[in-house]
This record gives sequence, structure tokens and C-alpha cells, in this order.
Amino acid sequence: MCSGSTWITPFTKQCFVTSGVSMTLMSHGLVVGFTSVLLPQLQASAFIPLDDASGSWIASIISIALVTGALTLPFIMNSLGRRAANIISVSFMISGWFCILFATSVATLIIARFLQGFSMGLSASLCSVLIGEYTSPKNRGAFLTTISLAIACGTLITHALGSYFTWEEIALVCAVISFVNLMVVIHSPESPSYLVSKGRYDECRKTFHWLRGYDEEEELEKMIKTHMSNELKNDEKQSAESKFQYYRRVFRKKEFYKPLILVMHLYMIGQWSGANILAAYTQEIFHTIIGKVDVSLMIISMDIQRIVSNFCAVFVIRRFRRRPMLISTISINVLSFMTIGVYAYFKSKGILPYDHPLIGITLIHIHMFSIATGSVPLPNIIAGEVFPLEYKGLAGTLSVLFLSSNLFITLKCNPFFFSTLGLHGTYWLYSGMVGYSLLVSWWMLPETKDRILQDIEEEFRGTRKGQSADESDIKSILNK
Repeated sequence: MCSGSTWITPFTKQCFVTSGVSMTLMSHGLVVGFTSVLLPQLQASAFIPLDDASGSWIASIISIALVTGALTLPFIMNSLGRRAANIISVSFMISGWFCILFATSVATLIIARFLQGFSMGLSASLCSVLIGEYTSPKNRGAFLTTISLAIACGTLITHALGSYFTWEEIALVCAVISFVNLMVVIHSPESPSYLVSKGRYDECRKTFHWLRGYDEEEELEKMIKTHMSNELKNDEKQSAESKFQYYRRVFRKKEFYKPLILVMHLYMIGQWSGANILAAYTQEIFHTIIGKVDVSLMIISMDIQRIVSNFCAVFVIRRFRRRPMLISTISINVLSFMTIGVYAYFKSKGILPYDHPLIGITLIHIHMFSIATGSVPLPNIIAGEVFPLEYKGLAGTLSVLFLSSNLFITLKCNPFFFSTLGLHGTYWLYSGMVGYSLLVSWWMLPETKDRILQDIEEEFRGTRKGQSADESDIKSILNK
């Protein structure tokens, strides 16, 4: 955390710390993409005998471990800090890659995947929290967009390497990436928000100035004053209340339950937007919509398009407000689902007046554009902005558990949906789920672009804009 050269500006430092967080999330893409490389190579060789049940466990154990990691996160994040939680997460990821490197049995691979899933559970909500607390309001949206960009890059790396290298060699590359990630995280500072939550105000000021410079003093002082106010009020309340009473009080706070409900519906958009179904049932979807096609080439082309779209979103999100971005990109997603459903239905009945593989390819790429520019990045961006400082661990855990349940449903129920509803019916069902979630999110979401986190929290609480609630609270309590 030393400062010296003039070119090391606050923006440069924010880029550095965000790169460590983004590399943690790149590991999510590496792990997900590695499955599509590992299982086919194991099935083609006799090095580690693999049957369908074992392959299913290797693929699905991550979702179970993810829940375990999400449940563990609040304790680590609130007691040891955001930075320590990120270091622990990356350490588990490295351990998982080395277990894969030396694996000689299915059991070892399952253990390795569990370690990686646990790491993903720790970092799923942590990373958006960290970026939201590290970065300036004017750059926060662009930095948060790197979450989806990093995941997409990780997926592309494993898909591209899978065509030329063995799964052991790819695991070694992934382990090296995670080790570099660990070095960046170790040399990153603790979050100023965590330091202020522990009453370490001098350290908070020092870290805040290192990250942001001296042009954002209003946010710093407002954050400290708000914490002082909350501490004084909480000391009075917590002295005579039980854990049950504490959680009951928390769940009744507008600044807690409103953003929680909002983020749950945004995560529903992310999980039902089609990213999971396209990744897990690629061949079935491509063959139904397009016909005979080179699946490997289509996968890589979609990975590249996702990265390009995510990269464009980094710049677009700096220019446009969150609410217009949400309604426009998710509406395209809903319309894509409905259009592809109609196209697949007419194609299955043989009543299309004209058909060509380019039509199906175009529809799928429009769908992927809506996923990459809105459905995946926007939930992560908004989740990093709306949770109150005091309850970020609890709110983040509950929202990730909801995300995990939707991930499980979308992956496990799709074979049933395909067999009973067909591809067209499944797509229409998905459009209904995304459309419902969009309406709720649009209704609950305040505009968050370029606003300091404390202002967003106060809007959920219902504090009038311009009212100096923190200062009056402190004065009234001290006068008692």
C-alpha cells in the first residue's frame, strides 16, 4: 500500500484491487468450463474409470459445496474481514486444482470439486461487495461489470485449451492463474467499510485515501458518522435482546428486506436468463434450433461473443443508468426466449415458410447478447451497491442461497421440462420467469448510478434526501 510515482493514481489502485477480485471470479468460469473438458477426456481413457453416476457427482457436487461456502461466508467476512475471506477463498481454489493434478480416483476428483465449490460459495457475493466498497461511485458500475467479463474469460480459456491439451495440463494452467490471483489479493488492502464497521476509523481513513485519494471526503465522513450513529443505537438495543429478537428486528428493517427481495429477483433473472441452459444442454438446443452444426465451434464463438459483449458493457454501464439498462436488456432477453420458442415450435411442426441455419444462429447470438450485456452483469452490479454495510454478510448469504436454489432448479429440472414441454415450451416458461422477475425488480430498484453507498441505503430506509439523519441521531442519543 505504498504510494510513490505520479502515474499510480487512485484509479490505477482501484484497477489493481479489482483485478484481484475479478481473477477470483475468473476461477468460477475456469471451474465451470473445466467440466466440459474433464468428463469427455475421462470417458475416452481408462486412467480413471468413470460411469454416468460418477460423472454426475463430479459435475453437481459444486452446487452443494457452494451452499456450504455461502453459509460460512458471514462469519469469515464479519470476523476476519473481506480481504481475509478472499484469501481463504483463493486458497481453497488452489487446493482444489492441486487435488485434480494428482488425482488417481473419482473420489479425489469429487473432493477437489467440493473444495472448488466451497471457494465459489465464499466468493459469490463477497466479490461484488468488495468491488462496491473499493471503488469510486463514478467507476463502480464499470468495475462491477468485470465480474461477468472475468467469468466469461475463464470459461473461454478452458474451452479453448480443451481442444489442444489434456485435463491435467489445463488444471496446471488454472492453478498458476489462481496463484497469481492469490499474490494480488495478499497485496490488496482491507475494505474501508469493514474497517469502519470495527471502529478502526484511522485505518479506514488511511485505506480510503489510498484507494480514492482526497476528492471523496463526503462519502468517507458520512460512512463514519453513520456507523457511529448505528453503534450508539445498537448498544442500547442489543444489551437486552436475544439472537431471535435481533434477527427479527433486522428482517423488519426496510434497508435490509427491500434490497434483499430486489437482489433475489435479480438473481432469478440471472439464473433463468438462459446462460445455464445454453451451457448444460448445448447440443440439444443447437440441434433443435439450427440443425447439424459443429458444436465445438459454436461454443467457442458464443464464448467470444459473450466476452466482447461483456467488454462493451463495461463502457456502456458508465454512460447509462441502471434502470434503463435493466428494462432494455432484459426485455430483449424475454423477447429472445419467446421468439426462439415460436421458431422451434414451427420448425418441429414443419410449417416454417422459410428456414436456414443462419436464422437459428442469429437468434441464439441475440439471446447471448442479452445475457452478456444485462442478465448476468446487472445482478452482480446492483448486488454490490444496494446491501447495507451493517448486514452485508447476512444479506449476501441469503441471496446466494436463493441463487444456488435457482441454479439447482434450472439445471436439474430441464430434462423434465424438455420431455414434457419441449424446447419451445421450456423457453416460454423461462420467458415467464424472467418477465415476472423483471417487473418486480423494476418496481423495487432505485437508480444507483454514481451514488455513494450510504445514499442508496438511506433511500431504502426512507430517509428524505438531504436530511442529515446521522448527525441528528448522534446528537439526540448523546443528549439522553
